Amino acid sequence: MRHHFGDFLDREGNYWTVIPNRERYAYRIGDVPAGSPEITIVTIGKADEKWSRVQTLPNLDELTLHEPTVEQLDGVSRLRNLKRLRITHARPKNLEFVCNLQNLEELVLEYVSGFDDISPVGSLTKLRALHIENLRRVNTFDGLRATKSLKYLAIHGTCDWHQPISDFDFLSGMPQLEVLKLWQVICRAPYPAALPMRHLCNLKKLNLHGSYLAAEEYALIEECLPRTAGARWGAYRTVATDWIAVPANDIRSRLPPETIRTHHPEVLIRHDGRREIENPDSLWHEFTGRAAGRVKCSSKAAEAKCNDLVADYEEMRRKARSILNEPLAT
Repeated sequence: MRHHFGDFLDREGNYWTVIPNRERYAYRIGDVPAGSPEITIVTIGKADEKWSRVQTLPNLDELTLHEPTVEQLDGVSRLRNLKRLRITHARPKNLEFVCNLQNLEELVLEYVSGFDDISPVGSLTKLRALHIENLRRVNTFDGLRATKSLKYLAIHGTCDWHQPISDFDFLSGMPQLEVLKLWQVICRAPYPAALPMRHLCNLKKLNLHGSYLAAEEYALIEECLPRTAGARWGAYRTVATDWIAVPANDIRSRLPPETIRTHHPEVLIRHDGRREIENPDSLWHEFTGRAAGRVKCSSKAAEAKCNDLVADYEEMRRKARSILNEPLAT
C-alpha cells in the first residue's frame, strides 16, 4: 500500500505542532539560499539536488524527509537543534542517526522499514510525541521504555496490514503516557497480555478498536483504566453499514454545523456539506473481541445473543478484577 498523505495525528491536546502531511510540499527546499535565518521548516527528498543546504539553516526546527537517500538520512544526525522530524518511505538499516537529535520533541515514521530495532528512539530525552506507521520489520517495542518524556504514542498498521506487537510489556515503563493510539495492530501474547496497561496511571485517551484483541483483554483494559476516555467497549457495539440523508423536514437538516457537532453527534456532516444519519435497516451488533462475530439488530436471535454476551463479559471483568487485586510481582 502506498502512502496516503493523510494526517493521522490527533491534534487535540497540543501534542503535535508538525505541519499536516498534505502541506509538506509547500516547504520544499527548492532554491532556498544557504544560511537563510528565516527558514524554520523544510521538506527534502531524493530529487532535491540542493538538499545539503538544509545543514546551513541556523533556525531549522522541522524537517520532512520523503523517500530520502542514504546520504540524506545520514545528514539528519548533524541537525542537532531539530525539534520535529517526519520520515516517509525510507529503508534505513538502523535508526542510529536519530541518537544525536537530543532536542527532538516530535517524531513521525511512516512506511519506514529496513530496521528491526526501535531502541534508538528511546534515547531521545525530550521526545514528547511519537507516531509510527507500517514498520514492517519491527514487532517489539521494549526500546521505547526509556522515553520518560513521551506523552503521546501511536502505533499504526495499514488498511491491508496489521502491525505486529509481540507484547505490551513496554507500557509498564511508560506511566507518563497521556495518549495511546493503536490502529490495525495484532498481538498474540497470551492473556493477560494487556495487564501492563495498569501502569498507565496518567493516560487520558486510548484509541483501540474492539476487534484487535481477545474479548477478555478488553474487559481487563476496562478494569485497568477506569478513568481513561476510550477504554470502554462492553460486550458489543452497534454499528451501521449504510447512511441516509437527513430528511428535509427534520430540524437537524437546518441547524448550524456547530450545533450539530455539539448536540447531535448522530448526524454526520460530509465534506461537501451533506448531512447523513444511520440507516436503521443496516444496524448490526458487533461483538467485542477478535473474530467475535456479529448479529443483525433486526434478527430474532439478537436480544438473547447479546444478553448472553453481556453476562460473559461481566464474568471476564470479574476475572480481571481478581487479577488486579493480586500483589504485584517484585
